Amino acid sequence: MKNIIKVFIVDDHEIFRNGLKMIFNKSREMEIVGEADSGEQFLNLLDTINTDVVLMDIKMGGINGIETTRRALQQKPDLKILVLSTFGEEEFLEQILQAGAKGFTLKNVLKETLFNAIRMIHEGQNYFSPELLPYFTRRFMGKENQSDKVDLTDRELEVLDLIGKGLSNEEIAEKLFISKRTVDTHKNNLISKTGSKNIVSLLIYAIKHQLINIDDAPSS
Repeated sequence: MKNIIKVFIVDDHEIFRNGLKMIFNKSREMEIVGEADSGEQFLNLLDTINTDVVLMDIKMGGINGIETTRRALQQKPDLKILVLSTFGEEEFLEQILQAGAKGFTLKNVLKETLFNAIRMIHEGQNYFSPELLPYFTRRFMGKENQSDKVDLTDRELEVLDLIGKGLSNEEIAEKLFISKRTVDTHKNNLISKTGSKNIVSLLIYAIKHQLINIDDAPSS
C-alpha cells in the first residue's frame, strides 16, 4: 500500500479551505494534515509541520504567498510548495517560481487535475497549469534571441511539449512508449543543452523560443 501524501493548506479563505478538506476527506491517497489562514501563521507553525506538499495561496492579507514561500524555503529548503492561483494573478507567477515554488495550478481545477499536480510535486517534479501558460507567451513574445537557440532532437521536442502540457514522467513515458528513466535522461539533456537551471527555466526558454505548443490552452 502506498504511503498517504500529507498536504498542508495555506489560504486566507475559510470557505475555500473547507471545500478542499471535503475533497481530500474522500481520498485514500492524500490527506490534509493542517491549515493556516495566513502566511504569518504558517511560518509560525513551520517547525511543527510534517507535510509532503504545501498548497499556497498567492494573495493573502499580511505576508503574501510569494514572501511566505521565500521565507519558508529559507527555513526548510526541501519543502515542496504548489501554488494555487486564479486568473488575473499571472503577473505573480514568475515571482512565486523564483521564490522556489515547484509549480502552479488554478484554484478551480478538476479534482483529478489537482491530485495529479500534487503527485508530481511530491515525486520531485514540477507542475504548470496549461491554462496559465499563455501568460508566459505574451510576457516573452518578441524577446527571443535566435542566436541562443539550440538544436534539439525530435524526441527531445516531444518530451518538451509534453512537459509544457503538465504531464508527469510516467504519463510522458506511457505516451511515447519509453521508460521513465529515459524520460529523466531527456529532461536532463534538455536542461543541459538550453543552459537552464531547472524545469522552470527550461519551460520559460521553450516559451520564449516558441518550442512548445500551448495554442489549445484557454487564456484569461
